[in-house]
Amino acid sequence: MSISRRNVLLGLGGAAVTGVGGFALGRLPWGEPAPEEPAAVEDPKFRSRPDLRTLPDVTITMAAAGTVAGSIFLTPASGTGLWGPLVVDEKGSPVWFKKVPDPATVAIDLKAQQYRGKPVLTWWEGTIGGTGGQGVGQGEFVIADQSYREITRVRAAGTEQADQHDLVLTPQGTALFWVYDPIPYDLSALGGPTDGVLHDGVIQEIDIATGKKVFEWRSSDHVGLDESYAPRPVGESEHLPYDYFHANSVGLAADGDIIMSARHTWAVYKIDRRSGEVKWRIGGKKSDFEVDERTAFSWQHDFRQRRDGSYGLFDNGAGVTKEKEYSRGVVFRVDEAARKTTFVREFLHPDRLSAPTQGSFRELADGGSFVGWGQMPHFTEHNADGTVRLAGHLPLDNQSYRAYKAEWTGTPLDQPALGLRVEGGNVIVSASWNGATRVARWRARWGTQPGALAESQVEVARTGFETTLTVPGTPEYVVAEALDVGGNVLGTSSAIPVRV
Repeated sequence: MSISRRNVLLGLGGAAVTGVGGFALGRLPWGEPAPEEPAAVEDPKFRSRPDLRTLPDVTITMAAAGTVAGSIFLTPASGTGLWGPLVVDEKGSPVWFKKVPDPATVAIDLKAQQYRGKPVLTWWEGTIGGTGGQGVGQGEFVIADQSYREITRVRAAGTEQADQHDLVLTPQGTALFWVYDPIPYDLSALGGPTDGVLHDGVIQEIDIATGKKVFEWRSSDHVGLDESYAPRPVGESEHLPYDYFHANSVGLAADGDIIMSARHTWAVYKIDRRSGEVKWRIGGKKSDFEVDERTAFSWQHDFRQRRDGSYGLFDNGAGVTKEKEYSRGVVFRVDEAARKTTFVREFLHPDRLSAPTQGSFRELADGGSFVGWGQMPHFTEHNADGTVRLAGHLPLDNQSYRAYKAEWTGTPLDQPALGLRVEGGNVIVSASWNGATRVARWRARWGTQPGALAESQVEVARTGFETTLTVPGTPEYVVAEALDVGGNVLGTSSAIPVRV
């Protein structure tokens, strides 16, 4: 079922806390998407790409200091402006953007991964809302190469569609993700109808090349409804699916077993990858471990194992209820023999943000961490001791389910884009190349014919997504060339006539 952007917002509540769901796409008054073909404007944001005039701005509030190398990965999916996968640099300048294919679609969870030993981008496309507006996704995952060409799409087996909450590509060429499966269920033990409906959290592992399902795990087989903190739908809504589990991350532990998070049980789990047996659960009403007070979490997201064997997650601390004054990234150690956890460190936003929905927390190469603040459209990079070394945000009417930082090299197959205007008797050249990461300088050449440009040229350093050069006088045609650090031509624009 396809739903409009406005219905995504209304279905998810449009408020700071939205029922029992883990998503709230749009907290402020709704802004309709830009038209497919934007009309000409007097002063577009990017003269070389007027179609990107409503691309959301990324504001840096704390300049990078001592950060690791890499780009920032976001998915604006709310508020005014364009929606879609977005990569920016540490100054907030766009590196690459891809608009979602239609107004009914959102893109979620853009990140860099490896597939068949090569770097790829992955993201989810689909609609979010689901029966009852509980933040459930129906869609599929996209895998694209370094030239931004789509390699394949990962789809759920059977008749269900993939949920948006996570995708992990494994070294075995498989993909791990969630499906939310509404199943008939007797809810009378909870005071509900005997002919009720339950949202079952289903892990699928799919062989990417063949689409064959190689593993499946269902929460209803292993986790009881009595473990949930989520209220059951009541009254006129009692026959809507009860989202008792709300799975929101899946991944691999160092030993190859599956680890995952369920927001509505306040628990994280380790699962035997072969048998599906729950080896342990941490947190919630039936924790197998003694959880120390400083580690305790609620309504959490993004459970991962770190390189030193410790674990980290994004502790929202708020959802249906507010358990903490602020959200955080938290790191803790797990002693499987003693069956207890030990707090290591927490990572806070300088403004002590509280994010009732969404969020991410990932380790960086130097032991620091990168935090996406979910419903609050902020991101921060931290040193290993928790201090902040970079901070920024999308427009405050926007959101990005997660935010990541990673090194990425993009080599687009299209041509650089060029915009020209005449000003003061000279030609002002605006050049850009969406997704190109190796451009160090831009050069403009000009002449009287497209195929016979003169040797006259001007060259400047790249200054962001779009770079401006000034060509003296008003020649007939101009081209722009993208150069790498060695002065080699990476790409050349079309020859554009100068219109006086």
